[in-house]
Amino acid sequence: MLITDILLLDYKRCSRRSFLNMYGDVTQRNPERDFLLKLRHENQLHVASVLETFYPDYQKPNPTGPSWREKADATETLMKQGVNCIYQGTLLLSETDSPYDYLGKPHLLIKQPGQSKFGDWSYYPISIHLGRRPKPEYKIVATFYAYLLGIIQDTPAPTPMMVLRPQKHYEVDLIQWLPRLQSTLEECVTMLGKEQEPEVFISRQRCNLCNWYDHCYAIAQSQQHLSLVPGVTPSRYQSLQEMGLITVELLAEASPSSMGEVMGKEIATQLQQQAQAIVENRAIHRTRIPRHRPEILFNHPVELYFDIEAEPERNLDYLLGVVVVNRVTQEQIFYPFLAETPEDEEKVWQEFLHLVNTYENAPIFHFSEYEVETIKRLGNLYQTPPKQIEGLTSRFIDLHRCVITCVIFPVESYSLKSLANWLGFHWRDPGMGGDQCVCWYDQWLKTGDRTFLASILRYNEDDCLATLHLKNWLVDFLG
Repeated sequence: MLITDILLLDYKRCSRRSFLNMYGDVTQRNPERDFLLKLRHENQLHVASVLETFYPDYQKPNPTGPSWREKADATETLMKQGVNCIYQGTLLLSETDSPYDYLGKPHLLIKQPGQSKFGDWSYYPISIHLGRRPKPEYKIVATFYAYLLGIIQDTPAPTPMMVLRPQKHYEVDLIQWLPRLQSTLEECVTMLGKEQEPEVFISRQRCNLCNWYDHCYAIAQSQQHLSLVPGVTPSRYQSLQEMGLITVELLAEASPSSMGEVMGKEIATQLQQQAQAIVENRAIHRTRIPRHRPEILFNHPVELYFDIEAEPERNLDYLLGVVVVNRVTQEQIFYPFLAETPEDEEKVWQEFLHLVNTYENAPIFHFSEYEVETIKRLGNLYQTPPKQIEGLTSRFIDLHRCVITCVIFPVESYSLKSLANWLGFHWRDPGMGGDQCVCWYDQWLKTGDRTFLASILRYNEDDCLATLHLKNWLVDFLG
């Protein structure tokens, strides 16, 4: 069995993903999403930029054939020659007393002084990632390269390096990570060798871009799996299992006081009520409601509903969408302030300020903290007077904060889409999300096809209208 760096990376992120990639029915995989393809392209650009900046004199192996062994032999040939920098090398370890072969493809192998089987030099690996922080899964893979390289060149495992954005170099502490690698390898090969399919556990943040998401989600739904209950983390799930609370119904009927002895009364009550809301398919007032009446309870003559579309790679907020609702005249108008080029961001910002200042007494409803953070960023970037920004942000009302402090919804996620869908609001483009808008905007910049802009505007307007729909419902529910 071949244990690869990609397999280890998948295992560290989700053991079930690595299992399905080896044994799963490929017809049950989702097609790769546009956003994932965009990330892959950006990673290629990042690698190219690192090579150009730091390692322009690299050489690539020239294998005699397509097999991993031939690629590994070609890599070792360059190592024997003492090449300073090897790009896209292959490390293959086959041990006669082991049923497993180990394969790693570090981005770079860098020559350094030191004795090895090649002479008075050796190599250390560099892996390049698109992320901005040295995540544990990156460190495991980097350590895996060092482990293989140490055996192949007859040296202690060399200290591996990682290059993250924006071209920052990080050193991996092998004293800490070699034992973790050994443990991870043992767990991974045991699971794969025995073909032990790991249990489903749905985590929106972690699972969102996985090609197996729909397959795993269908299983979780059929099992009424507790990971579908908001607030059930892996550690809390383990505690619930030990208490015999293995379904949503059992959790809904459980005694919070008994659960509280294990996880604390407040958490226990929260989870029990969340399960109860799901089982009964109804919204529930939270037991601890803030003393002061939320501003959401009131309707105002004019209200603004605000949503942003952003391009993280460019650090660009390219669309500031606002729906103006006049409750006196029963009118609502959508104002999309769209930067058709990245250079238009300042113009869009000024147009947005003009609109919101036109309705200087109107509250601005939004969903999440991102909108306030963006207003502060743009204000600072384009030198808007701080007092003006303070006055503006004081009008902002975060519906997400209101929801999580006042209401328990029968949903699997407290995202705007999940809440609004339960309330009967539906986006005009089903299945689309903010990540797809990022791809559409990227396509617009490349092609000039305005249908991409039309799709973004439609999605953003629906986000604003969904926020309005949620606010109207909250007024009735909390009133």
